Amino acid sequence: MSRPTASSDIFQAIADPTRRSILDCLRKGEQPVKDLAEPFEMSMPAISQHLNILSEAGLVTQRRVGRQRLYKLSPEPLKQVSAWISHYDIFWQDKLEALGEYLEETSCNNQ
Repeated sequence: MSRPTASSDIFQAIADPTRRSILDCLRKGEQPVKDLAEPFEMSMPAISQHLNILSEAGLVTQRRVGRQRLYKLSPEPLKQVSAWISHYDIFWQDKLEALGEYLEETSCNNQ
């Protein structure tokens, strides 16, 4: 079974901290690539490569205005991540309830 590439797999696309930072920047609204690249110490081609991966994963859209490319967050695919994580909510809720019960028992026994 072949593994999806980072560009087509939402989980692989968001695994990179630079790409997550780019997504965070885009939460503020549509931005040109130059503004997105500013906080990073990397070349414009490297930023463009990250943006291409995010675009192929459906996380960003781009449009041209003259010679400028503007990028916009497209958060819909992140619902897949949220849905996957939600399966672990029950696990953590059970663990926290067990911890709460243990702490109550421990504090009652010590009094």
